[in-house]
Amino acid sequence: MLTSTLLLILIGCSVAMYFVGRSRSIALVGGRSGISKLNSLPGHYGLWVAAWCLLPALAIVLAWNALGHRLIVSAVVSQASSVTAPMSPGQRSLLLSDIQNVEDGTVPLALASPSVKAAAFELRRLEQLSHSAVAVLALCVMLLAGGLTWHRLSPTVRARHAVEKVFRVGLAACSTLAIFITIGIVASVLFEALRFFHLVPVTDFLFGTQWSPQMAIRADQVGSSGAFGAVPLFLGTLVISVVAMGVSIPIGLFAAIYLAEYANRRVRAIAKPLLELLAGIPTVVYGFFAALTVGPLLVNFGRVIGVAVAPESGLAAGLVMGVMIIPFVSSLADDMITAVPKALRDGSLALGATRSETIRKVVLRAALPGIAGGVLLAVSRAIGETMIVVMAAGLTGTMTANPFRSVTTVTVQIVQLLVGDSEFDSPKTLAAFALGLVLFAATLALNFIALVIVRKYREQYQ
Repeated sequence: MLTSTLLLILIGCSVAMYFVGRSRSIALVGGRSGISKLNSLPGHYGLWVAAWCLLPALAIVLAWNALGHRLIVSAVVSQASSVTAPMSPGQRSLLLSDIQNVEDGTVPLALASPSVKAAAFELRRLEQLSHSAVAVLALCVMLLAGGLTWHRLSPTVRARHAVEKVFRVGLAACSTLAIFITIGIVASVLFEALRFFHLVPVTDFLFGTQWSPQMAIRADQVGSSGAFGAVPLFLGTLVISVVAMGVSIPIGLFAAIYLAEYANRRVRAIAKPLLELLAGIPTVVYGFFAALTVGPLLVNFGRVIGVAVAPESGLAAGLVMGVMIIPFVSSLADDMITAVPKALRDGSLALGATRSETIRKVVLRAALPGIAGGVLLAVSRAIGETMIVVMAAGLTGTMTANPFRSVTTVTVQIVQLLVGDSEFDSPKTLAAFALGLVLFAATLALNFIALVIVRKYREQYQ
């Protein structure tokens, strides 16, 4: 039985037990007229029975899915390798790959050796047997737990406290899981980045001005040592981000001020959804627009004014990226401006300030923490954008701050380094983790700055 089918069966049974427990709790006090005699509501008793039915069986299924396949594969590989000469870890991994390819049908049976074919059949048999055994065990545990819980039902059972405790434990588990996932991501990136810094000095990476990560196969080839100076990538990321923010911040902020303070309800109801529609357009569409429309327009305009503009330039990517980011700035700024209490506006106008002075000196200052958070969110979005840069700005790391030239960003190079056939232990591949660590540090710094701004300018309004 498939795991998804088993989970649906378990959930269906637990839903049924909810109604069974709820009905029994009502029956124990002689019907709905005696519900006041129950310690908890009937729904709590139903949830209590359903939880005791679902959670033990669910724990068995999840535990087996986490460990069962590994145990079976390890047993099959050990059995297959025991009939041959002793194998190294690499040979065992290759044998496991062959067995799984035959078992999945990727490799035809006619091309497999007899030992691999037998191991594949054994792997399939054990997996089918384990799925059936786990299904039977989970259903038996569910029925047993449901029967015992149903038998223990009484009007004095504090079902509400038990259900709330289950939900508290579940919420705490989800929070803990999220924290551990974050720690695991950071630790994995940091570990691989440290491996890279053992091969390439950190000073050469952070302050080097030449980026050429291509590693040659032979030592006598040109560029066999590679060059991992990341300054051109940082500079390209900065150039495109500055251009993008130069477009998105003024337009987004002014649009938010107009929609929140000047536009009537009809205009706001039409303009705001249309503006937010920009956030729903796929980035590949923006990339096509930048490469096929904005880039050629900038080249032609540069010829008219006598400025050389590359077909793939940081300016084209930054302009289109700025248009894409406008909803991030405008939506958050509009929400923050709208949330400013009306009493502040009325007080400023009563003191003789004009409407524009009220907006500049009262409303925007009160909404500054939220606006700053939206701007920094937009900056993080600009730093992490990849598709527009790939299609409109280029792939070559150029040491320049000129937006009219072709540049690249950190995220684009991460993608380039991890695409293709490369050894995982080579500096070329490990450089992606070093770039990811720098990108993580930059995003963390932006979040810290946003937190400082919010704490400094936060005010409590009655």
